[in-house]
Amino acid sequence: MEPSPEQSPHHAYPDHWEADVVLRDGGTARIRPITTEDAERLVSFYEQVSDESKYYRFFAPYPRLSDRDVHRFTHHDYVDRVGLAVTIGGEFIGTVRYDRINDQGRPASAPADEAEVAFLVQDAHQGRGVASALLEHIAAVARERGIRRFAAEVLPANNKMIKVFRDAGYTQRRSFEDGSVHLTLDLEPTEKSLAVQRGREQRAEARSVQRLLAPGSVAVIGTGRTPGGVGRTVLRNLLAAGFTGRTYAVNRAFDEGLATLDGVPAHRSLGEIDEQVDLAVIAVPAHRVPEAVADCGEHGVQGLVVLSAGYAERGSAGRELQRELVRQARSYGMRIIGPNAFGIINTAESVRLNASLAPESPARGRIGLFTQSGAIGIALLSGLHRRGAGLSSFISAGNRADVSGNDFLQYSFEDQDTDVALLYLESLGNPRKFTRLARRTAAVKPVVVVKGARHSGTNPPGHAVPVSRIPDATVSALMRQAGVIRVDTVTEMVDAGLLLAGQPLPAGPRVAILGNSESLGLLTYDACLAEGLRPRPPIDLTTAASPQDFRDALAEALADGTCDAVIVTAIPWVGENGEAETGDGEVLAAALHGAAAKSPAKPVAVVHVEIGGLAEALAAASSTAAPRTRPTMLAAQPSGPPAATALTENAPQEAAAAEEADRTERPPGRIPAYPAAERAVRALAEAVKYAQWRRQAATPGKVPEFLDETTDEPGAAALIDTLLGATPDPRGRPLTHDEARELLGRYGIPVRPTLPAPDPETAVAAAARLGYPVALKTTAPHLRHRADLGGVRLDLADEDALRRAYGEFTELLGKPAELLPVVQSMAPRGVDTVVRASIDAAAGAILSFGLAGAPSELLGDTAHRLVPATDRDAAELIRSIKAAPVLFGWRGSAPVDTPALEELLLRLSRLVDDHPEVVSVALEPVVVAPQGLTVLGASVRLAPPPPRGDLGPRRLPNY
Repeated sequence: MEPSPEQSPHHAYPDHWEADVVLRDGGTARIRPITTEDAERLVSFYEQVSDESKYYRFFAPYPRLSDRDVHRFTHHDYVDRVGLAVTIGGEFIGTVRYDRINDQGRPASAPADEAEVAFLVQDAHQGRGVASALLEHIAAVARERGIRRFAAEVLPANNKMIKVFRDAGYTQRRSFEDGSVHLTLDLEPTEKSLAVQRGREQRAEARSVQRLLAPGSVAVIGTGRTPGGVGRTVLRNLLAAGFTGRTYAVNRAFDEGLATLDGVPAHRSLGEIDEQVDLAVIAVPAHRVPEAVADCGEHGVQGLVVLSAGYAERGSAGRELQRELVRQARSYGMRIIGPNAFGIINTAESVRLNASLAPESPARGRIGLFTQSGAIGIALLSGLHRRGAGLSSFISAGNRADVSGNDFLQYSFEDQDTDVALLYLESLGNPRKFTRLARRTAAVKPVVVVKGARHSGTNPPGHAVPVSRIPDATVSALMRQAGVIRVDTVTEMVDAGLLLAGQPLPAGPRVAILGNSESLGLLTYDACLAEGLRPRPPIDLTTAASPQDFRDALAEALADGTCDAVIVTAIPWVGENGEAETGDGEVLAAALHGAAAKSPAKPVAVVHVEIGGLAEALAAASSTAAPRTRPTMLAAQPSGPPAATALTENAPQEAAAAEEADRTERPPGRIPAYPAAERAVRALAEAVKYAQWRRQAATPGKVPEFLDETTDEPGAAALIDTLLGATPDPRGRPLTHDEARELLGRYGIPVRPTLPAPDPETAVAAAARLGYPVALKTTAPHLRHRADLGGVRLDLADEDALRRAYGEFTELLGKPAELLPVVQSMAPRGVDTVVRASIDAAAGAILSFGLAGAPSELLGDTAHRLVPATDRDAAELIRSIKAAPVLFGWRGSAPVDTPALEELLLRLSRLVDDHPEVVSVALEPVVVAPQGLTVLGASVRLAPPPPRGDLGPRRLPNY
């Protein structure tokens, strides 16, 4: 919405303040600045507010707004006077306003940094979190305009408003003056305010998905009059699944006399339905979707599943249609799954919803599944069904224009019916948020992800989200850091999901192998070694083993304290007549279940070859499996900041308690069966790594402060401001060698000085200044750090050696003006490494480590962690590369000073975290010796800091 000409030309309408938000009950609303065009909306809004709410706002009876009031509340300069409104369907449901004041409480301009703030919310929308959302956004606006504190006068009886301020998490002061409560809030975000904000975001977004998956009524818009077609198929599937709510068929082409279709009420529009519809499934051509959405919005529908195609997957014109679809739906407070979606499923007994194109609703189970591809969704549903696995919920989001994998994680974290979350993703709209949500969810239940379109460098058609330029290997490392189980194929995802949903987590990597085939046991043994597990020698029960022999051997292995998991291998056994018996799989399954149920809780997996009915019998318990003990989620906690803060701080401890419960209290569950040893072992290896991450997450690492004389954060900030200048170039600027040394030195990262050597005489003078022995190296980009091409000469002990090396340099490689040679004093011998930090606009700041040269550049042996890195992250970073043994005394060499290397990583992490203007740093090489390390080269780039949306107020993305 644009401002009118009456508004000041010096302060243009701030459209970046517009935002879509999810409210506490899961509905959406729009927050935007109030303009002069809003006079009628304001008056209409005020007329719908109760006298009591008006009294609380103005401290006196105030039945109507005067013309002067309307003018005042709709005319703002967007600096000293700002008003925001929350709208649904274009109409106001809440407003907030601040006015900058001076020390005497009178109107003022900058540099005054305090403002008076006041809210008003329609009574019908109170309790939905409208005021809390407004406070987040008006506080962000105020900080942008240089305001540091809010002051508010609140009547003592206005408990709701006092609670909004109290629960926000900001530092505040309260006093009682002249019959009212005087509140002062410092607007600088705190750990508590951020925890409160994220807790509210989690509850709201989880609730928005829950409303979609558990509606009380569903209307299928576009139901065909004849069998077949998308709409009629969804209606048939809804009825076949036994949906517990009310179902309606809607099509404007229905004959007026048509009362029912397939046994459900038939209507030409939603307006003909006498009650509110919670969920609408839209299956009409794209050009008719806006009409259907408007009909839904005007009749109070809470959410949409849009199956219609013809949007962003068709190109730029379709992308704009998709954006308009999202804008239209959100304006009515609705969220969208789709467009181009396959549908949603909820197998809960109280819901039994199959609003999808899947012809058969999956069995009830403990796995939640999210996919961005309908085709992959079909394959996954089929694969899970074939292996006897059940689902708790399923979302196939299509173009994921609104509801995304992040929303599914919010829902899965809270859903007590889900033990494992499986996600097939082709794009990450907000990687920074994804890793944050995944880390929290993985602390209490496994998250398994397959990432499609990994190497294309672009998003799939239809996915109108920002493209991240970070390599896939980096994405994988960051997921691992967040506890995500990243696998390469959907088959591996199903394999891991079956094990994690049906079995307890292993306590370690020790694996017992038993079975009636020596060869299959040896294959399993080899696969365990390849995956980094510690297998015991296979126990061969011989081909004559009976199901009772399997039961006894499994019970013995599970009781053995030296093993953490068991893999059972089975081929058809030989009967009394000497012939192989390919059945009775049910007998063997019963034997294995019997042994597992009465033994210590350890994971069991079965590898079988051609034993009929075994996999189905092993899976039979899945439909009756009791839910695992899980920590209490937000849905069961009282609203407010204590619960939100406790969630953030205590999730690792709750995870440890849940894991211990997994081991000590084993409900009857499915034992996963695999047709190949490698698949079973790979799934078990992922479970072992995830369990180890869970144990470590229970006692998280610490981000060191470095509060000593080696760190000068204010000095670094002042230096950065000076280097960027008053009007910094948006593209940024690289620092010179001396500038980089000075900045890094402010954080205790010394860089060994280099002196230019444009000619032999200058080189000799530089060496005399630095002291022999020295190194002569070129800084030309094509030869930098390339000792193999002769670009570096080391251990030059005297002037003669230096002059000789300089002559060889220029003779073999080129003129000094091309080589840009420098002289540097020699560092102690050690291992050459490279340390980098960079900022990706989507993922945030990333810290990287590897060995210098071929290992990292040619083989890609580099490890990554998100910033800020903890002490544990730094230790894991240097140990997670494949060449890590070189640092720890490989082949008899002296181990290097890894504590010094960890400290360097943490100092660099702290620098880029404190100063987002530092957009890239490369320390190369960093020579790590047995005692200490030396940074020989450093390049730093500064730029205006990219926006940090994760630290701002809650908002839905607009792609």
